[in-house]
Amino acid sequence: MTTEKIVILLGSTSDLSFAHRVEDFLREARFPVKCEYRVSSAHRNPEKLLNDLKDYEQSGDKIVFITVAGLSDALSGVVAGNSKYPVIACPPDIEKHGFSKVFSSMMTPKSVAVSLVSSPENAALAAVKILALSNSVFKNRVSKYIDEMRNAVEKADSEVKGKETHEREREHIEQRTRDAR
Repeated sequence: MTTEKIVILLGSTSDLSFAHRVEDFLREARFPVKCEYRVSSAHRNPEKLLNDLKDYEQSGDKIVFITVAGLSDALSGVVAGNSKYPVIACPPDIEKHGFSKVFSSMMTPKSVAVSLVSSPENAALAAVKILALSNSVFKNRVSKYIDEMRNAVEKADSEVKGKETHEREREHIEQRTRDAR
């Protein structure tokens, strides 16, 4: 039986709290997707990484990889170059390193496709949308999530509009009171 899952590959355990935001988002948004965490280093132990990828390739599961690697992001490119599954790079240090970080995550050779998403929450959502292409339960949940976000905007707009109208009325009454004096 095939399983749909998001595999989060970390360059080191120091990025674990950042990576846990993927699963936190999935739980809060009620996406029924399994997450699996692994530590793999394209620099320190590429043999282990390639063996792990081979196991995933043979599993028959439907997988989206989210790679979380600081500094030089070789992990994302190596995973994308050695897997049939989509790879979403989600570097924990993009704000600190800026363009050089974007470059190390995205500038891969032809035929090595890596997507870059800066927040773990959006990386999780992108991964679920990919899995939803072949899973109607996920597809329905994505549609409901989008509706929930739209409704939240409409509710916020109504609240702000109501407060703004109330404040203008109060200011108008105060002005009339001052004018009457």
